[in-house]
Order: sequence, then structure tokens, then C-alpha cells
Amino acid sequence: MRIPYSFSVLRYVHDPVTQEFVNIGVAVYSQQAGFLRALCTTHYTRITHLFTKIDGTRFRQLTRYVQDQINASGEKCAGALPFEPDRTIEHFLGRVLPADDSSLQFSRPVGVGLSNDLEKTLADLFERYVERYAVPAGTARRDDEDVWRVFREPLEKRAVTAHLTKKRIVASSYDYEFQRAWKNGVWHVYEPVSFDMADGGAILEKANRWVGRATGLHDSSEKFKIHLLLGEPQDERLQPSFVKAQNLLAKMPGEKEFIRESEAEAFAEELESELRAHRG
Repeated sequence: MRIPYSFSVLRYVHDPVTQEFVNIGVAVYSQQAGFLRALCTTHYTRITHLFTKIDGTRFRQLTRYVQDQINASGEKCAGALPFEPDRTIEHFLGRVLPADDSSLQFSRPVGVGLSNDLEKTLADLFERYVERYAVPAGTARRDDEDVWRVFREPLEKRAVTAHLTKKRIVASSYDYEFQRAWKNGVWHVYEPVSFDMADGGAILEKANRWVGRATGLHDSSEKFKIHLLLGEPQDERLQPSFVKAQNLLAKMPGEKEFIRESEAEAFAEELESELRAHRG
């Protein structure tokens, strides 16, 4: 069933007079479905690229606050359906971020649409209005699949990839599907993770997301070990952030292993040996 929804884009407004702005988040609301959620970026590279330096720590705090407050409102409202008929997305957003001349503002008028999957719609709108503009033109950056290609080549030479399969790990409150895995007593799951990001804040945020993901999966009834295939930042100035990211990743609960790109050949050789021994 297609569900009607409304949405608003969160903007960082550099100058209230000229109304120059950068999109930094999206909120989606459906009265019919009792759905209210937001996604906000903590990356500020594009803002500094277009305008001037800002307080990165303060910016991340503000965007996290806006996202958390809207999502908390959505959780409260979901348990009290139906929504009151006079409650609009402007009403809910205004309680978190009043309409004024501050640097963070939600767009008006709001957009509307129909959706079969509101969570997917939120992600699609975030990608459309925020993510696709996140990295300035000319900024060197590799995604996770770019990092996987570094590891894939030596694995394919040894005919290892044919033995890897998808595996969804299910925990009490969270699940995640790994694209490459095999079982040898426990499930070994492999995930390429690029830290070749635009700024240090983005690197640390990505590491934090993996700590949270591992924490969410930790109470799964299945035994598993996470192997993260790490892609380093190509910008030498971001190496300190990469070191901090690895320190954060070390806090992941459960069994884990981190393999750097420089270890791709040795990793492939070891995995080939383990598979051969497993097959007998």
C-alpha cells in the first residue's frame, strides 16, 4: 500500500540575507503510518569548502541533537496513534528547531509524496538531497567496494571468492547481512571498510558506526567473527584520524580481526590455506 508522507530538508544557512545554504539532513513524516524520522549528516567538509571554517565539534553536536530529538518524538507518537489531525511535519520540526534566522533551518514549503517503504524513502531522500553533494569535486575518496577490489584480486587468483557466501547475523534487536562469509566452526564474515574519507570527523563517525553495529549483533545466538578489511586514507594528513579510528574499532565486542590493504596478499594466502584444510 502506498502511504502519503511529507518531508523537509534540513539546511545549514550560511547567510540569512543571501540565503546561501547547504543541505545537511532530511525528516520524513506520515500521519497515516505514525512515522516520524530524520537523518542528518555530521560531515561539514562541504560547508568549509563553500564558505568558511566552522566549529566541527559543535556542528556534529547540533546535527546529532536534531536527529535524536526528532526520532525521539517519532517513537513517542508511534505509540499514540492516530496522530492528532492538526499535527503536521512543521509542528513536530518546530518543536525541535523553531523557525528563525539561526544557521540550521528546515525547508519550507515541505515536499510530499507516496511511499511503499518509509524507511527506504527516508534513505533515498537523504541520498538525493544530502549525500550526493557530500564530497567536493576533486576530493580523493574511495568507497567500500573500491577497497574490496584491492582484496578481491589476490583472493580470486587463489579461487577463494567462490567459497564465500552471504550471511545474515540476527541478534535480538538488530540484524545485518554480510556479503562475504564462510563457516569453519563459527561464521567468519568479511567486510571492506573504506576510511579514505573527506575529513577526520567522517573517519571517526564511520568507526563509531561499526562499533555500534558489532554491539548490536553481539547477543546473536550464532557464533561469528568479524574480519574488517581496512582501506586507509590517501591523504597523509588524515593518518592520525585513521589511528584513532582503529583504536575505536578495537572496542568492538566479540571476536574480530582487522586487515589492512598492505596485508591483502598475506590475508588471501592464509584464507586459502584455511579453506583447503577445512575441505580436507
